[in-house]
Amino acid sequence: MINPFGWIGSQIVRWLTDERPLAGTPQCNFDRLSFEMRPCDVLLVEGRSRVSDVIKTITQSQWTHAALYIGRLHDIEDETTREHVSWLYDGDPNDQLIIEPMLGKGTIVSPLNHYAKDHVRICRPTGLSRGDARRVVGFAAKHLGRDYDVRQILDLGRFLLPYSFLPRRWRSSLFEHNIGPSTRTVCSTMIASAFSSVQFPIMPVVHRSEDGKVKLYKRNTRLYVPRDFDTSPYFEIIKYPILGLDDLAVYRRLPWDTEGVICNDENECFIPGENGAAPVMVTDPAGKPEQHDATDEPDPLKSKPATPGGL
Repeated sequence: MINPFGWIGSQIVRWLTDERPLAGTPQCNFDRLSFEMRPCDVLLVEGRSRVSDVIKTITQSQWTHAALYIGRLHDIEDETTREHVSWLYDGDPNDQLIIEPMLGKGTIVSPLNHYAKDHVRICRPTGLSRGDARRVVGFAAKHLGRDYDVRQILDLGRFLLPYSFLPRRWRSSLFEHNIGPSTRTVCSTMIASAFSSVQFPIMPVVHRSEDGKVKLYKRNTRLYVPRDFDTSPYFEIIKYPILGLDDLAVYRRLPWDTEGVICNDENECFIPGENGAAPVMVTDPAGKPEQHDATDEPDPLKSKPATPGGL
């Protein structure tokens, strides 16, 4: 028997997550970004779904989704974690992988190139040790298969309706401290919890006492949103625009010869022959007239052609 409430919920989820077609060319050079990514980098994504629009409205940020990059399977140092991820991912072992909680799918491992056509950005935890990076990946991998916190998304969905039309008891409880059961998660919550497990700060609560001493307190991980990784002072922001200003590197502006001259040293240069032709010697590649002493005699060792046996 079909559960009508379950069916209605699935239809709402499908409606919220339906993505619009990509409009225009992405601003990100994804090939460069994917080449530069390191395990434990946080990938921020500007989504194209209705729920993404709601998150943009609430957070006042274009970033609507976050995923944790874990590298390729052979990049995962912990053997148990590597086997667990390998068991759940049946794609190419050389794929670059991310762990992400997804509405309607739960916490899954996905290929990085799933976001090749989206506007994305890297947030890199500054100074994260290798051992802690391994523990962060392991923490995230243990969440694979967990359900997505649909209640939290449905709370967001209420913002699609005129706020004044909703009864007070129906208004969103998104930012309440006790929202959602502990067996469920959303993208930012899972990633924030992973970093919190190794005492790495994102946006901690800072308390300064009267004597000037500073103490940090962990922020409730259920209150994190994707933009917090962007604004955190403990994450380096890395961008690779599609037309980067650094693409024309400084070394390309050096006054290189354009005639194809190759030199053995500053006095012996030549132009390689084409189609098997002999190279053309260029004794003065700079084009300056050669100077010779009138009394100079030709060197017989240089003018005499070589013979077999060196004679």
